[in-house]
This record gives sequence, C-alpha cells and structure tokens, in this order.
Amino acid sequence: MSKKRPLTGPTYLTIFRMVLAIVFACFALIPETWARITALTIFIVASITDKIDGNWARRTGNVTDLGAFLDPLADKMLVDLAFLVLVYMNVIPLWTFAVIIVRDLAVDGMRMMAARKSITISASFLGKLKTTFQMTALIIILLNCIVQLVFLTILGNTVLYVAIALTVFSGLDYLVKGYKTVLK
Repeated sequence: MSKKRPLTGPTYLTIFRMVLAIVFACFALIPETWARITALTIFIVASITDKIDGNWARRTGNVTDLGAFLDPLADKMLVDLAFLVLVYMNVIPLWTFAVIIVRDLAVDGMRMMAARKSITISASFLGKLKTTFQMTALIIILLNCIVQLVFLTILGNTVLYVAIALTVFSGLDYLVKGYKTVLK
C-alpha cells in the first residue's frame, strides 16, 4: 500500500461518498416527492461510487492506507444512515437496523483487535455480497417510498430479508476468521 499520497483520486471519491451519505439523509427526511426522488438519486450515485473507487485505486496503483480505512467507513455511513432514515419513517422495523449495527460493531471490533496484532482481515465474498444486497434492498425500498407499489413492497422486503441473512452469516464468518487468526 502506498503511504506517500494518501489523498488520491479514489480517496477523494470515497470522501465524496461520505458527504453524499449525509446529503442523502437530509433529503430523505423531507416528506415531499421531489425530495425523496433527490434522495434516491443521491443514494444510487453514492452506491455506484462504492464500486468505482476501489476499482480505480487498484487499477491505477493508488491503494492507500487512508483509502482502505475510509472505504468501508463510507459504505457503513451510507447504508446505516439509509436504514436509520427508513426506521425513522416507519418503513422498516427497528430490529433490521439493530441486526446490521450489532454485526458492524462486532466485525469492526474484531478488525481492531486484528489490527493491533498487525493482521488485516480483508473483506470476504459474503461481506461484499451483503453490501450489494443491502444497497439493492435500500434502492428498491426508497423507490417504493415514492411510487408505493405492492410489487415493490414484496420485492423490497424479500431482498431486505436476504440482506439481513447475509448480514448475520457474513458477520459470523468474519468473527470465526478473526477468532482463528487473532485469538489463536
């Protein structure tokens, strides 16, 4: 990892995603159709930047410690704020958000323990799949807050519950890997 230039293009894009997460939440909380459309658009743009910044950093050799730290933080900001907004709006149940937060805290705790021993626990396939399903569920649910279709309600809930299952399984996967590497 390059340590010379921590503020590379991909890192700026990650920081931009963090800003977009906050702007998204502000618009999502305005109970007007135009604001919800704006929030959904911002969420989609921010979700796309998640894929772009990592690929850009690897392709150009601009992977930095700061970028590697900020990228998952930006993802959590975006996803967690979106879930929190939907709980506040009574669109999804609180327990779904609680599962996500508890999993994130447990995984982050394990990663911090590993980091103290100079061990990196990188993102797993299940973790990446979890993020994809969470973002997809959020896009469908946010769209449904605008158009309110029964089909989207069913689809959004289905994808949400798959995302919750992946959240639990990927969390257990990280904890088992962490236990094997950190606490052995």
